[in-house]
This record gives sequence, structure tokens and C-alpha cells, in this order.
Amino acid sequence: MIKKNAVKANNYGVTYSLPKTSLVITAEVTKVTCKAGPYFQYAERYLGIKSPIAEDKVYYELGKVSLSNVGIPDADQTYLIEFKAGTVAPYAYLTEDGLLCAINAEYSPQPSELETIKNNKPEPITATNTSVFSEELLMAGSLARQAEVAAKQIYYIRESRMNILTGETDNPPADGVAMKIVIDELEAQEKALTHLFTGVYTKTTELYDVTIVPHDNLDKEVLFRFSNLLGVVDADDLAGEPVYLNLTATERIPPMDPKEAEKKLKGGKGVIYNIPGKASVEILMNKKTLFKGEVQVTQFGGQDSLASVMFEDKKTPVKVLFYPETGAIKQIIQ
Repeated sequence: MIKKNAVKANNYGVTYSLPKTSLVITAEVTKVTCKAGPYFQYAERYLGIKSPIAEDKVYYELGKVSLSNVGIPDADQTYLIEFKAGTVAPYAYLTEDGLLCAINAEYSPQPSELETIKNNKPEPITATNTSVFSEELLMAGSLARQAEVAAKQIYYIRESRMNILTGETDNPPADGVAMKIVIDELEAQEKALTHLFTGVYTKTTELYDVTIVPHDNLDKEVLFRFSNLLGVVDADDLAGEPVYLNLTATERIPPMDPKEAEKKLKGGKGVIYNIPGKASVEILMNKKTLFKGEVQVTQFGGQDSLASVMFEDKKTPVKVLFYPETGAIKQIIQ
């Protein structure tokens, strides 16, 4: 965020840009890696587990699909705010890209939709085999015998944990903290031994972004393709199923009368701002809706201006807050 003061050195003017709408579609793509345990064929016999991982494999899952409205500077919409000399300390806040955020008011940027999505990225879920092979297990010989010994160790751990929790043990932990440490260690050992039968998996979620700058309605625009075997692939890669975007304008701002536009937008010295239009958006794959909602689109809107006289009061200058992602007015404080 940049604060620009209107002073004599810059002729009491601040240059800014209005944004045009870009839509950032973010998809959560999870890579699932499965690794079979060495005793998977004995999982049901000894532990009653009917569906252990039976083979090593990798596959992908398409999770939540989100849409963020991100304003980008429109090279054709750059303007100058001209303050009258003598106005009390006029200033404006701009984004790093030069988009207008506020005039004569302090501006505290809020996390954007896209930043919120990135910050809420799911944590990796991992299950890792820990080496828990006891001497008896290592000396067991055949795979069947090893599985039998491992199962006995699991049941022994469960029994030990129950005895500690019920107080039926000769050497109970000294206090609650010690008990928690012991219980956590027993649970970790049981989990690691159980993985020898059930197998282990790792889930790692990545975020995949696609950016669209709409200029009109879009029908079945292919954003990307998705494959359970390969994950996200290019839009023209037929190895994956297409993920479509449909965008339909629901509210277009009618163009301003040419004479009025000449006076207010081209010949005036006011503060020009956006009045965005609206559009409905739907994202689909295999006829299943992944996202549906409404967004503001500046390309379907128009512009208007605030009269420069509003900012010439030397005692109580008007304060204006804007939405930098759309260029629309958020609040006018007088």
C-alpha cells in the first residue's frame, strides 16, 4: 500500500488507475500416495480389517473450487486526481499497482478472497511407518509368523493402555502429565504396527490457479482438464476431463450519454470511479457443478465521477473509500 500526498511538487495531483476484472479460479488438488503394508493379506485374519491397502498406487482428487475477483490495472483507465492548492493535506492511498483505495482517509487493507484461500490451504495429511520391529518380530522367520507376532504386540499394547487408564498396573505413571506421555507413546506404537497391516498413505494438497479476464459472456470455456491418474493437465490435453466455466452477464450498466460522458469523464477534473456490472458464474465437470455464484465485473459496467469541489473544503475535507478490486465507491465520509 502506497500513500501519495498531493503537494506543490506534483502540482497537487495524484495519478491512479481503475481496475478491470480478472477472475482467479483456484482448485484444490490432492495427491494421494498409497503404500501397502507387508502384512496386508493377514489384516482381516488378525485384526478384522477387511479393506487394507493391497498395492502401491498414486491417484488424485479434485477438491473445492473457489473463485476470486481480482482487480488488475486497466491501461486505458488512468486518471489524475487534482486537488486545489490550499486544501488541508490532501492525500490518497494506492495499491502497489496504482489502484485507488482511499482519498483523505487512512486505509487498512483487508485480506483478499485469493489471500484467504491461500492462507486456508489444507495441511498435508501423512501417515508414516515407524520402525517398530521388536526382536521377536525380526526373529519370526516367515511372513505369516511375523504378522502373527505383530498382531500380538498390538493387542498387548491395547491391554497395557487400558490397564494404565483403569489404574490396574503395578507401576502407574507419577502424575497426569506422565500418564499422557506414556499413553501417547503406546498409541504411536500401536498405530505404526497397525500400518504394517493396513498400509500407509500420504495426502498432499496443492492449489492450482487459472486466471480469466472476461470481456463478454463465456460458454463452456475450458479452464483446465483433470485426470485421476495425472491430476491437473492442460486445457488441450485429452487425457483429462474438461473443467468448464460459464459466465453470463446479469446486469450491464448502460453507457452514459456522450455529452454527459464528455463533461464528467473526459473534460472534468473530478475523481472517476467504476460502477461494475454483474455476472453469474458456474464451473462444472462431468455435468457436476463445482462452483456457482455471482461476481461483479467492471467490463460489464461503466464510470462516473465525484465533483472535484467535494475535496476543496479547507476545514473538513471529504473522505472516500474504494474497493480496489472493482474501483467502486465503498463509503463517503463527510
